[in-house]
Amino acid sequence: MFARMSVTAGGDVDYETTGHGYATRRRADPRIAAAIHAALGDARNVLNVGAGAGSYEPADRYVLAVEPSARMREQRPPGAAPALRAYAESLPFDDDSFDAVMATITVHQWSDPMRGLAELRRVARAAVGVLTFDGDALDRFWLADYVPELIVAERRRYPRIAAIAAALGEGTEVAEVPIPVDCTDGFAEAFYARPEQLLDPRVRAA
Repeated sequence: MFARMSVTAGGDVDYETTGHGYATRRRADPRIAAAIHAALGDARNVLNVGAGAGSYEPADRYVLAVEPSARMREQRPPGAAPALRAYAESLPFDDDSFDAVMATITVHQWSDPMRGLAELRRVARAAVGVLTFDGDALDRFWLADYVPELIVAERRRYPRIAAIAAALGEGTEVAEVPIPVDCTDGFAEAFYARPEQLLDPRVRAA
């Protein structure tokens, strides 16, 4: 789901020890990227919070990244936007510092998602885009038939879409973003047509 502006606590993954292979396995899918970039509107400068290795950062605008994990910052490719060590819950910027703010598949890893979302809203002059998964829709995921315990655990991690929209404020739009059958971004849900890929330890590591 993509919440665009016109719970549960996360932070349960230690990316310093487990954040391997993101630069190669978690490559931006161009169709998902198009939805994200369209939601940013005509913003000329963008803050990417929880930026990881830099997937989905637009190349045609000025981007500044925030990423607390040193391992993830190390994986950012040459020429990527500069990345600061900071946390979503306490962004080191003045109010209205950026035209737009984006947060891509990260909000479930924040220790206080609602505080982090309030920070995104505070530093953005206009658009705030959050790409996340809908915990209430995880039963649609094929693994629900095989590993229902995984769905129960995952559902606890994702803030509800309604809570995200409320935190971003009046005028927030929510739209479903389809996952292509040949999605190039290696998050778990992307392998619904290639389940054997989840047996690859390199895929699981990312």
